[in-house]
Amino acid sequence: MLSINELRQILESGFLPLSCHCTVNPDGSLAIKVFEPESGRIDLFITGVSTEQLDNVRAAANFVGELRTEIRAGRRAFAGGF
Repeated sequence: MLSINELRQILESGFLPLSCHCTVNPDGSLAIKVFEPESGRIDLFITGVSTEQLDNVRAAANFVGELRTEIRAGRRAFAGGF
C-alpha cells in the first residue's frame, strides 16, 4: 500500500520534462495538473481522481502511462491529426 505522499511523488515525477502538481481534495481524491514549466501551458488537468486503485507502484506507473497517452492524443487532436 502506497501512502498519499509516495503516490504523489510517483505521479509528480512521471511526466518529465513536463511538470506535475498533485493536490489532495477534502474527500481524499486527487487533482492532477500537468503543465509545461517554461510557458505554464496546461496539458492536463483532472480532478476527483480516486486513489483506491492506485495502491502500488505498478498501478501508479500504469496510470501515468495512461495519462501520457491522453496528453499525446489531445495534442494530435488539437493539431488536426487523428
